[in-house]
Formats: sequence, C-alpha cells, structure tokens
Amino acid sequence: MRINRRRPGAGRRVAVLGGCAALVAAAVAAVPGALAAVPSEAAAVPSTFKPIDAQVVQDQDDMTWDDYRPIPNTNWVDPNGIPSEEGLRILLVAVDFRDQPFVITQPKFSDPFGNPQIDPIAREDVPEFYRDYYMKPSALNHQHTIHEYWMEQTRGQFGVTQMDVAGPYRMPKFLYQYGLNEFNQNAPASNACPAQTTATGAQTATTNLAVGTTDFFYAGDVISIQGVSGTRTVSAVADATHLTLTTPATVADGARVHDCAFNLDTDVNAAFRADLGCTGNCGYDVVLRIYAGYDETSVWQEFGEMKFQTQFDIPDEWGNPNPLLPNWSITRYVPWTSWLAGSQQWGLSSIRQGESSGTITHEMGHFFFSIGDNNNNPFVQPYHRVGSAPWDMMDRGSFNGPGGHHMRWVVPANMGAWMPAGLLLRNKIVMDVLPPENILLLNREGLADSGPVVAKVTARAVDPGLDGLSGIRIALDGTPVDRTPACDVNTDPFCHGNTGWNHFTVEVSQRIGYDSYTPDNGVLIAKNKTGSGNTCGYSCFNWVIDANPQDMNMVDYFKPDGTPVMRTIADHRQLNDAAFHAGTNSGSEYEWVDEPNRLHFYVIDRFTDKDGVLTYQVAVRSLDGSGPQARGVDLRNGKVGKRARNGWNTCTFDLENTGEEAATPDDAHPEIVDGYLRHDIYRVSATVAGEGWTTEAYNALATAKFGRNVDVPVYVTREAQGSSTAVVTLTARSESDPTKVDTATCTVRAGDLG
Repeated sequence: MRINRRRPGAGRRVAVLGGCAALVAAAVAAVPGALAAVPSEAAAVPSTFKPIDAQVVQDQDDMTWDDYRPIPNTNWVDPNGIPSEEGLRILLVAVDFRDQPFVITQPKFSDPFGNPQIDPIAREDVPEFYRDYYMKPSALNHQHTIHEYWMEQTRGQFGVTQMDVAGPYRMPKFLYQYGLNEFNQNAPASNACPAQTTATGAQTATTNLAVGTTDFFYAGDVISIQGVSGTRTVSAVADATHLTLTTPATVADGARVHDCAFNLDTDVNAAFRADLGCTGNCGYDVVLRIYAGYDETSVWQEFGEMKFQTQFDIPDEWGNPNPLLPNWSITRYVPWTSWLAGSQQWGLSSIRQGESSGTITHEMGHFFFSIGDNNNNPFVQPYHRVGSAPWDMMDRGSFNGPGGHHMRWVVPANMGAWMPAGLLLRNKIVMDVLPPENILLLNREGLADSGPVVAKVTARAVDPGLDGLSGIRIALDGTPVDRTPACDVNTDPFCHGNTGWNHFTVEVSQRIGYDSYTPDNGVLIAKNKTGSGNTCGYSCFNWVIDANPQDMNMVDYFKPDGTPVMRTIADHRQLNDAAFHAGTNSGSEYEWVDEPNRLHFYVIDRFTDKDGVLTYQVAVRSLDGSGPQARGVDLRNGKVGKRARNGWNTCTFDLENTGEEAATPDDAHPEIVDGYLRHDIYRVSATVAGEGWTTEAYNALATAKFGRNVDVPVYVTREAQGSSTAVVTLTARSESDPTKVDTATCTVRAGDLG
C-alpha cells in the first residue's frame, strides 16, 4: 500500500506508533520540500538581527509526538480528576457487520488500509478496549484522553467521568448498506450501491430482476423498489447473483432497485436498548456508537484521489463488489473516491464514530455544548476560505495531531485528529466556561470616547488567575453593525459574507497542551458571530484574520504519476501562518486595520514567565476618536550597549509618555476599563547617517503609561569598510495624536561594535 502524499523535509517520516515504522515506510512517500518562512516586507537587515518574536510555523505533516508540551503546573489527564461543574456520563456501544469485522480484531497491518497498528484483540473485548483507549492514559493513546481534553478547555469544569460499555452487536445489514446512505451516494444514478439494476419492464413475483440477460447482483435482505409509481419494500430471497421477489410487485420500466438506504443509528439503538432493557439513552448523557471500519472523513482522500490517478484506475479489490458497477463512489467533497473508502460511514454528532476517528471531542462539542461546524469544502471551486482552520476544534483544528490530517486513517486513531486544537474565545464565551474577570469587554463606538485600550493577554491554554486576561471581546455596536463592504462568496474565496458578524476577539495561542499541535505561537484576531449562519458558503461563526493571506504555494500531495497537487487557496493549512507577532522582521505582522469597522489592532510586545507561559501586550483603538486624554512624548538620546556582539550592538533610547490621564465615560464599554486606558501607543522608526551602517528598531511599536518611561532598543551594525562613526536617529509618534512627535539621536563608533 502506498499513499502519495506531501512529506516536507527530504527523507523525513512521521512516527506512527512505537512498532509501526514499517507501516509508515510502506504507506507514506517521502517528498523533498519544506515549509518556507513567509518573507517579511520590512527592510532587510543582517542575519545577526534576531527578531523579538520570530514566526516559527510548523506544518502539520511534520509534527510528531515529540512536539507535545505540557501545560505548566496542571494535570488535566488525571482520570480521577473531578470536574467542578459536571461529569459527563457516556455509554459506549460497539457494533460490527457481516462484511466488516472490527479492524482491531484483524491481524496486524492486514486490512486494505494497512491496519490495525497493533496485535489483534478478541471481538468480545472490543467495547472495553475502546473505553480504555478513550478514558485511561496509556502508551497507546500517548497519555491523552477525551476527559483530559474537556478538563483542559473548561479549566476543570467539565469532563467525562463515566464510560460504560455495551455490545459488541452484529448489525443486521452490511456496512455499505449504511455507509452509502449519505451525500447522495444511495441515489440510483450514483451507481454506488451494489444491489441495484434497471428493470426493462413490468416484473412480478418469482421473476428474476435483470438487465437484459445479465444477472442481478444482490447481497441484502430487503430491497426498495423505486419507480414512477413510488417506493415500496418487499421481502426477498437471494443467492449470490439472483434476486427473487416473494411478494408480487410491479417495477416501472427504467426503475432502479437498491438497498443502501438504512440508518445505522436506528439499528444500533434497537440493539443496545433490547439488550439492556431500557429506552432512550438508558440514563446516560449520550450514547457513543463505535462501529467497525472507518470514518469516511479519514479515508476518502488518502484512499481515493491520493492513491489512484483517476476513478477508472481503481482496482477490483478497492471497488464495488458488484462487477457490473464502477469501482468508485461519490463522496462528500469531491466527485469520486474508491468504492471501499466511500462505502464507510461518516462520523456524526449523534455521536457515531468509526475506529479510525480521532474527532470524538469535535462531535462532543456539537452534542454537549451545541456548537456548530465552522468548516468548509476547500477541495472544489468555487473555493471558500476556511473560518478558523487549525486554531479551533470545531473547524479543521479537529484534525490536529502528529502527521496532520493525512494521518487520520490509522487504527487505533492516535495520529492526526487525536490532539485537536483548543477552542477560540468566542466558543468558550458561548459555552460559558471562562470567568467574566478573564474577558475584557469593549465596544467599538466606546473606544472613540475612551481612547485606546492596552492590555496583556495570557495564552489561552493557561488559567491567568482572576487578575489576568484570556482575551478581549470588542462588540460592533452602532449601526450598521458590520460595515465591511458586500462581497460575493462564490467569486471571492476570502469573502466571509456580510451577515451576522457582530464582534471581534483577541487572544493568544501557545503550543502547549492540546494547542501543541497548532502550527505557531502568536496572537489570534477573529471576527465572530454570536450565533451562526450560512454566509461563508458554509455555516460559520469564527473568521480568523489571516496575518499572511497570500497563498503559501505548497504541495499537498503527489498523484501516482508524480503530478503535484497544490493546497488550494481555501485549504485549512493556508491559515497556519495566521497568527500576529510582536516586533519587526518576525515573518508576520504586528498590526491590522479594519478600515470599514474603524478599528486598529496592535501586537506590541511578548513576555515569557518563569514557567515558559506566553503573554502578549496588545492594543486596540478607534480610528474615529482618541479619548479625552492629553497626549505627549519625550525621547532622550540613546546609549550604546556596553558589550559588542560579533559586529553589532544596540542603541537604547528612553521614551517618556508625557501625556495626562482624564476622566472617561463610565458607559463607553460594557464594564469599567479605566485600568486599561492609562497608556498611549507610539510608532517608532530609526534611521542612520553613516556610510555602510544599518539600523533597525526591534519593535515598530512602544507603549508606556502616562508619566512613565520605557526603553526602545535599536539594532546597529556596520559593513567592514563603513565610516568610523554614525548617528542613529529615532523618531517616536503618538498613534492617538500624530502631532505629538519627538526625535533623539545616538552616536555609534566602529569600536562600539567590537
């Protein structure tokens, strides 16, 4: 088996499980090429210049279990940890099929998909195996559980404290009779259901249904006869190739006969309720239905267009068991995949999951907290950009994990999708799992009256304490609410539609905890809806502002003939570099202006505490007013650092905020925010006079409280034949009142550089 997929890094391979190197070597083609850093538009500086907050994007394909970093001073994975609000109770029901045994019961690496990854277990042990896999930290799940995920995201308020099991049960239908009942796969015209034919005339009891002289293929117990006269179900007896009706029926000329219209949940529910002698969910909060086989979402691409050049190249072992029908099937996002992949079930929020599914937490988000999907179809035109992509579990962040979304086919499912992203601030607000003290609430119109707000925001995976912030919410008050010009989602892939957006959020993502498998550290700015709505070309409610919206121009995978397939402009990985960073030459941006909505966002500085937890100083101001405060700035001449470093040094300037505080309206914002209104924001820039000298401010932004001072460092270097001295000039200008500006100088000598 070979999956033709993009593998950045010559010779690199993703580790699957401790004993699975052979599987990876057989399944994954190593392709040269690496993720290139996004070029900065800032002035070029020598390589010795070290940005204060460099963008370091790691592609999902390159992630391994070594990338996990625990959250300092927490232990959410403790299976004995008791949620402070509610422990969720789950009944796990395991079912298999006549044509699909549990993958985990088969010999290692034996099935067509190259699974299972471990030695087989007995069928009767399957329910307990999956309960332990989801609930108990072990080497197999790399010490991570679904209880841990929800405890981490809710800071200990919610978790999964009980999971009982039922089954295994054998379903009355074949897997494909359930799996082909979605995305129009069961329509007669799709040619996917094996048990179907076209009748040539009126057919009655004891008459074999046939197309001309070709025998009809049948593999089920009950058929539906669909024609112009409607649909009726009749009993049937069958051998391998013939179907004989035992009840008289008439089939209209040209009608289809098929039996792929069954609902798995209905039959699973009947099985466990009859066995346990109960109704509904038998007293549990939810029933988790684990079915033998695969989530179609985890195999349709890898074992479809990535494995086969065209649908006509799919061999019989991957094709329809009916030799009269094509070996491909339609699927959710694109016109075809292999029949074997397409005949699998798609996981649903019922909650229904295949053995390859790592997205159980995603489905629980639907069920327990009523959060919808925020994803799209990035594979076909017209392209619609993703909403929040790898940054949120309710979007493609549900695919995060070692190896990324192309490694979601492994069983047990401990690669891509086993470590989903955390939740964006909007979703945590909807879930009501953050203390109000940790969210700074602002109004757009109020910023014009109050002046800019400057605040420090802690990484979202960490509890910042009652005095800290997890994020900022800016309501788009006033009329109209969202003032973004209208656009067409079917012609502009970056159009999010213009309905329902009513607030912005600002937060920090750090690669720790489940966020270890997000692609970068940094500040996330998102436009949000309180509700949701189909305005993006799909249902959406988060729209992460992309700091680098340009096409990343990366290969997704290679077709069997070697043809590269690029990641589309709508691919979720296009937002890998969406985070904003502090300082100059980071590879990303440190500010964003929403001109229509009259807001200016800033990322001013970055701090790391003794435990390695990130905090960013951020700001937001109105373009329509700067508040009643007096503004001012005073720069003092810079001082050269005492120690040269391989031909460069730093001039440090002293900047004083000479403005004055003033009373601001108490009703400008939903809460009193006086403590965040005591700063001004300054834009700083450096120039140098001297032949062969270069200078660059480490940060284009500075901030200080009224009456306080802050250091502004400037990088200085000199070419070998440069002049003996140079004068660096720093300019600082108030963003609130651009007429308030000051300059200062720093004289540097060649000897200062060592």
